[in-house]
Amino acid sequence: MALLLLFAATIIDCGLDGNTSSYQDSHGIFYEPDGAYVDAGENHRLSADYESIIHRRADQTVRSFPTGERNCYALPTVLGAKYLVRMTFFYGNYDGKETWSWPTLHFDLYLGVDRWTTVHADSTKTYEALFVAWASWTPVCLVNTGSGTPFVNAVELRMLGSDLYPDLTANESMNFVERVNMGSNNSLIQYHDDLYDRYWWPMSRSYPMWKNISTVSTISNYIIPLPVIQTAIEAVSKNTTLEYNWRDNEGSHYYKTYMYFADFQNSQLRQFNISFNTLTNDQYSPLMFLSPSVVVNKHEWYKSDDGTYTITLKATAESILPPMINALEVYTRISHTNPKTLPTDFDTIMAIKFEYGIKKDWTGDPCFPVEPGWDGVKCSNAIDNTMRIISLFDSNEDMCHPHQRIKKAKRAVTIAISVVIPVMAIGALVLAYFIWRQKKNPKVSSTYPPREPNLEITPTSRNDIGDALQKVENRRFTYKELEKLTNKFEKLIGQGGFGLVYYGRLEDGTEVAIKMRSESSSHGLDQFFAEVQSLTKVHHRNLVSLVGYCREKDHLSLVYEYMARGSLYDHLRGNKDVHETLNWRTRLRVAVEAAQGLDYLHKGCSLPIIHRDVKTQNILLGQNLQAKIADFGLCKTYLSETQTHISITPAGSVGYMDPEYYHTGRLTENSDIYSFGVVLLEIVTGEFPILAGQDHIIQRVKKNIATGNISLVADVRLGGAYDVSSMWKVVDTALSCTADIGAQRLTMAAVVVQLKESLELEEAHVDSGLRGSASTVSDTTFSPSAR
Repeated sequence: MALLLLFAATIIDCGLDGNTSSYQDSHGIFYEPDGAYVDAGENHRLSADYESIIHRRADQTVRSFPTGERNCYALPTVLGAKYLVRMTFFYGNYDGKETWSWPTLHFDLYLGVDRWTTVHADSTKTYEALFVAWASWTPVCLVNTGSGTPFVNAVELRMLGSDLYPDLTANESMNFVERVNMGSNNSLIQYHDDLYDRYWWPMSRSYPMWKNISTVSTISNYIIPLPVIQTAIEAVSKNTTLEYNWRDNEGSHYYKTYMYFADFQNSQLRQFNISFNTLTNDQYSPLMFLSPSVVVNKHEWYKSDDGTYTITLKATAESILPPMINALEVYTRISHTNPKTLPTDFDTIMAIKFEYGIKKDWTGDPCFPVEPGWDGVKCSNAIDNTMRIISLFDSNEDMCHPHQRIKKAKRAVTIAISVVIPVMAIGALVLAYFIWRQKKNPKVSSTYPPREPNLEITPTSRNDIGDALQKVENRRFTYKELEKLTNKFEKLIGQGGFGLVYYGRLEDGTEVAIKMRSESSSHGLDQFFAEVQSLTKVHHRNLVSLVGYCREKDHLSLVYEYMARGSLYDHLRGNKDVHETLNWRTRLRVAVEAAQGLDYLHKGCSLPIIHRDVKTQNILLGQNLQAKIADFGLCKTYLSETQTHISITPAGSVGYMDPEYYHTGRLTENSDIYSFGVVLLEIVTGEFPILAGQDHIIQRVKKNIATGNISLVADVRLGGAYDVSSMWKVVDTALSCTADIGAQRLTMAAVVVQLKESLELEEAHVDSGLRGSASTVSDTTFSPSAR
């Protein structure tokens, strides 16, 4: 699993000579030079006086930016994915000008077009932010504020698991303040213990009113590292409160906290109230024994009047045990208030930039800030906080790198474009983008479509939106009707990149779920319309169906059938109000029904539809536990019957994404099949695809089945109550789905057949009243084929 996450990371040693090869540090992390990600700046090394005290190789080199107000690194991202970006700064007299002014050196960081924080370079400093990618490139910019030359030692970008920080959306990002391993006062925890290389700092304070506790028991969890969740602090007595406080000297930030709990001493009731200053969460009890959970402060972003903040944990009158806590994270809000370039425009012009080596001043967002802007690029005024590229022209200066100069006549065809309306400009961009893709892939057959820029399919104006929704042959709701059927949006049942999901009831009592999206934000529009298009042309008992829509003023909404029992994820994890473990027979029936839904998408429609985000969270369960595939926001449809794949920027969820698709950008049905294979392994084991400090679930299962003992693989909560042959058959099916080479995987139709046979074996087993042993496989039981 560590290797899987490494290819979802970009780790840069800033200032490293471009002729220097990538290298691996002592933690097994690969660093590369920064020349491919930034156009300006100068390379330096720290003064020899400082090199001896700086142990990390990446911190011994520096890229400085003595010219230009704004200089940016362009980091490759996947639209809609969550990321951690970390930048490290250590001056180390790299320029030989160390003076008394060094402690006052500071400059600003921007995440895209929005201010992130101010760097104070008086010592080694590390700054982190969490964000959802809004395009295929994310600029991180150093801005000179007149108080010294900006510089940077290292830039690290890591894709996060989709289940981490569920309230993190594209509408706002988070600036890291603290991440504390509460029960430890020893070493820093990072990669490999944390697969995302988050830094968990040991608790630096010690108070007589609390004590450290720990366990050596294994706690199934991937949200935070095992060594962190295995330690905690608790109050010395029930009547003692736990308090953690800090002060914001600027007094201008809004804060959010994440508190992590896993009780390993819960032989008696442990219950406490959690307060953030004067705000109090509901009474809280850690979940079942050795089961981790996370609590976000109830009011999310909060700013105190005097700049002081205190988290208080106080036992309730009913509690027997004192309060405890394992770990804590604190963040401030990065507001997204400035307009951005439309993502598809941004992606396309970046393709042109890299193809033709344009290095003049094309850095950061193409359209904002307006001044100085990108030379030769003209943008529209902001509408709904989004700007469009409306013309791209040659300013009679050579816009190409001297060593990559293109003949003027050739530029006139591909780059020297001057137009007066946005449609023509974007058309030119798309044409240039297709040319770029064709040049990059000269051996691809003409029957293969180019990588999709998506510019032509996304409605961008209110008229376009209306035209698209008029094609939806379902009921049209007014916003007032939605208010009524949700009781003024009283019950929030979910959240995604598009917005919030609410529970409602129609006039006849039919339960529905309402996905809300505000037109005031451009985020999630592609996914919103992909879902509209998919739900209106697919109809199957194992696919969530669309009931209607709302388009009124500032609101776009989809109304679809309500799945009362939540997601398969909830039932496998014991989340929310789910306390009962699904038995093996029910798990198999859910798997069969979900597989039937995917098979319909692949082969039952006029042209194949690829879901692209198959995971347990997107398999929803009705009142009778009937399974249906949901969330079609990332799906793609073939354009013709002869098409063999779709070339597109990879998207999906970490742990489920097909590595072959990620590396090649070639999307096929096999990508969904790989993801479904991971889902099957979750159904078998009850485990997350990713566990801290361990391999991916595929490798874990392969290792355990090598013993021939299926009980090492099967979810312990099943208590051995399953047919051994049925279990082996599902494991073998799952591993066939997750073969390294896509062409060697089963089809979904074959998967349906295999799962139905497994269900028949289990039903016959149950009907016979037997409960077979989950011991080593005998000659008469089904076992995985050689692979």
